[in-house]
Amino acid sequence: ECKLHYYNKYRGISNSPCHLTDLIYTEKELVQSLREYIKAEESKLAAVKSWANKLDALTRVSTSDPEGYLGHPVNAYKLMKRLNTEWTELESLVLQNPSDGFISNISTHRQYFPDEEDATGAAKALMRLQDTYQLDSEAFARGKLPGMHSSALLTVDDCFDMGKTAYNEADYYHAVLWMQQALKQLDAGEEAVVSKVDILDYLSYSVYQMGDLPRAVELTRRLLVIDSSHERAGGNLRYYENLLRKQLSELNQDYEPASEEPIQLGTYSRPKDHLPEREAYEALCRGEGLQMVRRSRLFCRYQDGNRNPHLLLKPIKEEDEWDSPNIVRYLDFLSNEEIEKIKELAKPKLARATVRDPKSGVLTTASYRVSKSAWLEGEEDPIIARVNQRIEDLTGLTVKTAELLQVANYGVGGQYEPHFDFSRKDEPDAFKRLGTGNRVATFLNYMSDVEAGGATVFPDFGAAIWPRKGTAVFWYNLFKSGEGDYRTRHAACPVLVGNKWVSNKWIHERGQEFRRPCGLTEVD
Repeated sequence: ECKLHYYNKYRGISNSPCHLTDLIYTEKELVQSLREYIKAEESKLAAVKSWANKLDALTRVSTSDPEGYLGHPVNAYKLMKRLNTEWTELESLVLQNPSDGFISNISTHRQYFPDEEDATGAAKALMRLQDTYQLDSEAFARGKLPGMHSSALLTVDDCFDMGKTAYNEADYYHAVLWMQQALKQLDAGEEAVVSKVDILDYLSYSVYQMGDLPRAVELTRRLLVIDSSHERAGGNLRYYENLLRKQLSELNQDYEPASEEPIQLGTYSRPKDHLPEREAYEALCRGEGLQMVRRSRLFCRYQDGNRNPHLLLKPIKEEDEWDSPNIVRYLDFLSNEEIEKIKELAKPKLARATVRDPKSGVLTTASYRVSKSAWLEGEEDPIIARVNQRIEDLTGLTVKTAELLQVANYGVGGQYEPHFDFSRKDEPDAFKRLGTGNRVATFLNYMSDVEAGGATVFPDFGAAIWPRKGTAVFWYNLFKSGEGDYRTRHAACPVLVGNKWVSNKWIHERGQEFRRPCGLTEVD
């Protein structure tokens, strides 16, 4: 009867001994609940303290040299990931109890946090570097980038998130590489939030999408050994096995178990994409495939701009980078003072770099150009006017019809895939709005050294020009006839380590009629 009263204690209150006994047990439950609450609070406080200690150490390192810290691609990725994901987790943790000060602070700053698109972009940047410089996931996870070792490591959960980003984009090639790395680190004993079942679930399906049925079967079986009740894996296994049997029967082959070797870079071929010269471009970025011309054909000299009065007393050192098409580099073109001033003026204006739509002529963002850029007018500061004048003095071309000085900052994975600076015949309206004709020449200033990556490459003839702070390179995009020089298709390689700053002046046709007269043939 007392037992019955206990289970029906909310039907009414009575002073019966049985009911009071119920209350005693209720009080015991409340005490236990109170202890669990205290334990949860202590656990929460310990977790918050752990977060504070970790982030305090991180911010001490990052704020001591922000550009150097962000110059490492893993640091940049993890910063994006922390602010997009982990600080939100910390917010949720603190929200379990009233914490007005913290919530008010984080709410105020949330508008500046990277969003999901930013975090995805950071992950894609690492994958871009992985592809271009042929780095396996292990190299990134362990901070082993070319020429440097770092304490910037990727955990199991980081690798899993990288793989999941690729998976959500239907990029199964990279999903396989990163899920395999997550599995490898988990099997080595590293602690993680993500479970082995989840990793195997994503990995097995991604491997199937890459066309490797034997390995998809083997990975799915491993998953089911851990969790035999996993319905999706069970269904997938039956499907994979039936498909494999059918394939083997059609090919008249016997079943061979999947290789036990872990999946690594090179196990599967990277899918082709929109860029026809992808392999040549990336090889040049790595310093491979360079076409070396006879050095006797390349010279250096002092350049005074055809006895320009501004350069007579202080000519600029000029050296050939390539003979045909002619590409020259100017040494000590910008001083450190000028570089710092240009960067100072540009930083407040930096926004996602744009390209000119060939059909409409309107500036728009594009996935193949990943950098931040700003445009500076000569009237903004005497230094900008001085640099513009120096370009005119040196090249002999008027800059009155040139575009504004564009400043670009390429951070982790920043790049500009192969492109032409000039508009082609199928893009007649590309620069129509400007009314100054086509881009006759490009003048490119390097405003920083880059620790690794970041070269300017010309896939057509196999040249690579490496950034050197204070130098500038110059080439003509058009022949004297006005026809485009298609050999000048070029690219800015992804920055692997460091921070790349450049500024450029696109010089247009109008006003050059007597400064660069037409030639007698199309290719003069």
